[in-house]
Amino acid sequence: MEWLTVNEIAVAAMFATFIWLLFRGVPVAFALVGVSLIFVLVAEIALDPYRNVFKGIIAFDRTGIDYRKLQALSGRIFGNTIKNPVLVALPMFIYMGLMLDQSGVAQRMMHAMQKLFGSLRGGLSLTVLLIGIILAASTGVIGASVTLLGVMALPAMMAQNYSKPIATGTIASAGTLGILIPPSIMLVIMSDQLAISLGDLFMGALFPGLILGALYIVFIVIYGVISPDAMPAPERAEGVGWAELREVLVAVVPPMFLILLVLGSIFVGLATPTEASGLGALGATLLALFAKKLNWKVAREVARSTLNTAGYIVGIFLAANFFAYVLRRYGGDEIVQTLVLSAFDNPYLTVSFILFIVFCLGFLLDWIEITIIIMPLMLPIIQGLELAVPGFGQVRDPQVVWFAILVAVTLQTSFLTPPVGFALFYLKGVCPPGVSLSHIYKGIIPFVLLQLLGLFIVFEFPALTTWLPSAAYGD
Repeated sequence: MEWLTVNEIAVAAMFATFIWLLFRGVPVAFALVGVSLIFVLVAEIALDPYRNVFKGIIAFDRTGIDYRKLQALSGRIFGNTIKNPVLVALPMFIYMGLMLDQSGVAQRMMHAMQKLFGSLRGGLSLTVLLIGIILAASTGVIGASVTLLGVMALPAMMAQNYSKPIATGTIASAGTLGILIPPSIMLVIMSDQLAISLGDLFMGALFPGLILGALYIVFIVIYGVISPDAMPAPERAEGVGWAELREVLVAVVPPMFLILLVLGSIFVGLATPTEASGLGALGATLLALFAKKLNWKVAREVARSTLNTAGYIVGIFLAANFFAYVLRRYGGDEIVQTLVLSAFDNPYLTVSFILFIVFCLGFLLDWIEITIIIMPLMLPIIQGLELAVPGFGQVRDPQVVWFAILVAVTLQTSFLTPPVGFALFYLKGVCPPGVSLSHIYKGIIPFVLLQLLGLFIVFEFPALTTWLPSAAYGD
């Protein structure tokens, strides 16, 4: 048995210390920065052969720290982030979703759709799924979608005597579509970390996201037939007339038009994703204005929430970049790549192994840390594998686009999986009395199986992720 090298011990210790700090309740950004600084000090003070690992970035002597070198470190990390035009889309898409939420546009859609489908058996579940798909294409934030759907739909479902597991499972799964269906803020960060086109990722994620939504809807329809008592129709079913249809059109068409405008402008090449994000933010503001829901209170709340959410993400983004930089200086990228490549000879088994690692990490870490720390480590591995992923002559890195969408679907699955799926706890925070965590755990099981089916479909048919980008940006 060969002894571990100093580098391997240091890399393992970095991950172990970070996980330990998370379980101690230390905020993620502070844990990332703290671990990074500790192991910079360890390299400089305790490890003689590694004292020059961070030379040119940070320097120590008997009089203290050379702060000019620290300035070089901040320039490498902050400068690259601030100068990246792709990340400008991040606050714009956050603002777009929050404006549709805070201005009441999303609630109006929910109430209108309830009138249209609420009289049907399982109609409320179908309403939740359809609104979840629309919210996914507008908010792109799991916490916001799950919380909003839980607040709006769960009381109505309980009043109609829906099964608690099926009600909570439907809401949690519909809310997690926001991580996949574009414009998703996770795809924005993936584009930056993998150095691939954001437009390719947006177009590549559209079919897988819609497939998952369709699987959910088919399941609800079949389940309603098999187990009618779980999703009963209302005792007093009201007919649907022109007034209800008109209300649905007025409530749903404008935000759907905005989403199609944002994605369509990218698809036909009229705007870059960054420009389209500004268009979406402006359109959401105009929708709120025309709906007479825009006032100083709403504007202030949206601005504050956008700043808080974007600041939280960027804070973790910078901290994770620092962590990843220190990890690479210890040779962490070579260590991780050697470990992954030595596991299997078959390239598709290697991809499956990576997805399993991402799935497990999704129990412990948020998607931001996984995207920033893990994805760049896996990029050279994916690029070096011989995978039959069609690019149709137009997609520059079809293997990477396919892999990124697979990771997005995998993370969505991990957020739904007990015992520590993030979406489950978002929903539990807004559940009325009488709905326990065990109800949520039971309800999510069929949707997790559907997620795995969706992941298998995308894995087996990679053209689902590359054909649309090729059609959108082809000659």
